[in-house]
Amino acid sequence: MKDLFATLADLIHINSVNAFYDGGPGEAEVACYVENFFQKRGIETSRQNVLDASESAEARQNIIARLPGVDSSRTVLLEAHMDTVSVQGMSIPPFEPNVREGRVYGRGSCDTKAGLAAMMHAVAAIHASGEKPPCNVVLAAVVDEEYSFLGVKKLCENLVADAAIVAEPTELRVAIASKGVLRWRIITTGKSAHSSKAHLGVNAIYPMARIALAIEQDHVALSHSDDPMLGPASCNVGVISGGVQVNFVPDSCTMEIDRRLLPQETVTDVWNHYEQLLEGVRKTVPGMNVRMEQPMLVDEAWGVDPSSAIVRVAGSVLSNLGLNAEPIGVPFGSDASKLGRKGIPTIIFGPGSIDQAHSAVEYIELKQVVQAFEFYRGCILAF
Repeated sequence: MKDLFATLADLIHINSVNAFYDGGPGEAEVACYVENFFQKRGIETSRQNVLDASESAEARQNIIARLPGVDSSRTVLLEAHMDTVSVQGMSIPPFEPNVREGRVYGRGSCDTKAGLAAMMHAVAAIHASGEKPPCNVVLAAVVDEEYSFLGVKKLCENLVADAAIVAEPTELRVAIASKGVLRWRIITTGKSAHSSKAHLGVNAIYPMARIALAIEQDHVALSHSDDPMLGPASCNVGVISGGVQVNFVPDSCTMEIDRRLLPQETVTDVWNHYEQLLEGVRKTVPGMNVRMEQPMLVDEAWGVDPSSAIVRVAGSVLSNLGLNAEPIGVPFGSDASKLGRKGIPTIIFGPGSIDQAHSAVEYIELKQVVQAFEFYRGCILAF
């Protein structure tokens, strides 16, 4: 497995922070690496343009590798994203893949370069064996999963597949459901003034503080909601920004909210709920000037039929590997929901825990990377 670990280390070493985050270079270098990996092995590849250079710092492209199968009328898709979140707040060197006590550390090691590396080597191993897989195999390394899902949306435009496996950290469990997500901004506006005569201004931060407290109190009720596979819905105030400098009365304040949805919730109902919540705050803060911007991201909750072929194959492969084959739900969003809405039966599976993803000390257990490789290869050969 030295080659697999070397590929993972190479991927971690490449900075592929999403280009929509400040200073992120995007996925271009990882895309070249993945493309070269397959081309050196004689595996067909192509590029799919997602954003051209006029829309981004440089072109952002999905990389697609293909293996022909015995039954050319059927296709299984392996999909993983190439981008990572920012490195802000990390307490380890983000792009130095240090190995300690059976783990490799670095940004993207868990989310989701370990899964990508395992998929790449699973496809390469089958090709190297000289035996055709039962059906066509497509591996798609896509851009922009960590911000707005542009890569998978482009992939879905002309995609035809009978099943898909999406690499995300699931602790080697097969995930068949995930929460949805709704992200938006709330903006309060006031009137600027010199702080020595604050009474001449209207401070936009004070009403936002009331809104934040109202959302916190509302979250208590959310914690009592429940889904048998996904648990409760949740809401997080992730960013608040306002003001220019300390001796100005701030004339605006912005809050960014991340709300995780359950299958029984609709985006419309959730949106209306928060409009009503704001209306309640308005009654306690006369003259408050506040608005909700249109959502930055909307992704409905997702699930796949537990009896579908890919779920059954995945369970059988896991059992053969001596791993837990009981399906689970996951709280995070991923590319899987977009593939599912395309009508493709999709599962989420990968090494690592979501608890390590996006963290200050991100890492992956190398043993799990090997087990993921065996799982992906087993599913390809069994589907």
